[in-house]
Amino acid sequence: MFMRKTVYFIEGDGIGPEVFRVARQVIDAAVAKSYSDGRGLDWSELLAGEKAHAETGSYLPEATLEALKTAELAMKGPLATPVSGGIRSLNVALRQTLDLYACIRPIKYFEGIESPVKRPDLVDMTVFRENTEDVYAGIEYQANTPEARKLLAFLRDEMGAKVDLAAGVGVKPMTEKGSKRLVKKAIEFAVAQGKPSVTLVHKGNIMKFTEGAFRLWGYELAAAEFADVTCTEKDSVPGKVIIKDRIADAMFQEALIRPEQYSVLATPNLNGDYISDALAAQVGGLGMAPGVNMSDSLAFYEATHGTAPTIAGQDKANPCSLVLCGAMLLEHVGWHEAAQAIHAAVNTVIGKKTVTVDLATQMQDATTVGCTAFGDLLLSAM
Repeated sequence: MFMRKTVYFIEGDGIGPEVFRVARQVIDAAVAKSYSDGRGLDWSELLAGEKAHAETGSYLPEATLEALKTAELAMKGPLATPVSGGIRSLNVALRQTLDLYACIRPIKYFEGIESPVKRPDLVDMTVFRENTEDVYAGIEYQANTPEARKLLAFLRDEMGAKVDLAAGVGVKPMTEKGSKRLVKKAIEFAVAQGKPSVTLVHKGNIMKFTEGAFRLWGYELAAAEFADVTCTEKDSVPGKVIIKDRIADAMFQEALIRPEQYSVLATPNLNGDYISDALAAQVGGLGMAPGVNMSDSLAFYEATHGTAPTIAGQDKANPCSLVLCGAMLLEHVGWHEAAQAIHAAVNTVIGKKTVTVDLATQMQDATTVGCTAFGDLLLSAM
């Protein structure tokens, strides 16, 4: 008998409970359909966000963090950022507290979706985004505050920087350790999955000692730990994973006109945020984009879209982001048949153009259904 796996879950805010309910049903059905050997998922709820605040007075209870520190698998819906309180962002707080340093987002086209680009079917990329450093570290000070003036005065007087003391100011920390462990995970994925290349996406032509260092450290890591299975673009060797780099703004153009030339992207935090959303727009939007935040011990799957408060409670949301997160989770634990069942069901239902409103507005002759009905169609397709 196969071991059952515990998945800790946070429903999320806004449309979170709606999409999570559907996703859980589909994920469990895929496992049940694919196996008869007793394997399955045991779901254990944790509190965070508005539900947690209502029940405990805290948006991120310590009990939730303690449970996640020893967890292997977790999943959450979208969480709102509190308007007031000490947490800048619940998502960022979770990533930093749990050292979820790699945000991994596969972006792939599903047949039937109509796209603003000519060849969305050529998009098949996995973005590895560093998740704990860069400007997302949250080290910034409001303009004209004593803290901002003190830091700016130091930069001007001690470091010789030309800065306006009336400016708001932020700090962009990027480390060799953080950059190399992210690139390592991207290369390991490319090797394991037979991908042809890993592209380091950076703005090192301008930010030479942060993003330029990310590029340098990435090449160093590849040469030191993967010399037998990788090569550079300049010295391409058949059968080896090519390590290359692109300036971030140029990569946006490449993603539009030559997506087939890129398979795995490794990026600093901000670049990864931008490029993964832009790629998702080419294949149906964030409602079709799954993702996982990973440490060395925890895989924490999350919807990549927001809480969509304007449609919350109206049964209009697209559950595919979390449904496809479920497929990623099942792949991660080695239950490939169940993951394939989910992908096949999504392909079948979208191919018939009976979809939620976000997809229907992008497709000709589509029939609009609600979140629950879309989930029912996925279950029937399995």
